[in-house]
Amino acid sequence: MNYWTLHGLWPNNGDSCNNSWPFNVTEIQSLLPDMHTFWPDVAHPNGTKFWKHEWVKHGTCAVVDESVNSEFKYFSKALELYKKLDLTSVLMKYNIKPSPSYYRMSDIRNAITSTFGVHAKIQCIPPSEEQSAQILGQIEICFNQEYGLTDCVHEKSTEGSSPYFNKLQFFGIYQELNTGLMVCDEQLDTYYPPLNELHK
Repeated sequence: MNYWTLHGLWPNNGDSCNNSWPFNVTEIQSLLPDMHTFWPDVAHPNGTKFWKHEWVKHGTCAVVDESVNSEFKYFSKALELYKKLDLTSVLMKYNIKPSPSYYRMSDIRNAITSTFGVHAKIQCIPPSEEQSAQILGQIEICFNQEYGLTDCVHEKSTEGSSPYFNKLQFFGIYQELNTGLMVCDEQLDTYYPPLNELHK
């Protein structure tokens, strides 16, 4: 695939809130075409392990919000926000696309800020000892309780505060490599590799 995919929709009020509410794939049967396209599990392409993890860890916490108070609503809302943001097209508009050349992190950040008017959290795979450039890996875009865009600077909610979704996470085109992610270094060149470069 040559587009950004979903990692998850994470509320800021904890994780694994209700272990007695199991994931049931039949609840999202009508969403499966979009789930396989936009929220794939690269490691287990024919399974539901990834979606089950996201539901148990994050979806069961999100259900305190009436708009996502079921498994179907939770996954539907994440897909709705994903399509609305269309991160792949946003980056392409600024000529930021998979390339053997390097990008400046400031250009990637400015493309997102100029489009959405908020600051995203951009994460990279740090360079190894043999490398000089970091690899673009994951982008988080944040929302307030009404799903309005907001800067990604919020901490977890405190006792009595309103839970809201503080990040919709997008995986890069090489999801299977997204381990050891860290906030990108603004001073390092950034590699946004073509998919075929990853399998040489």
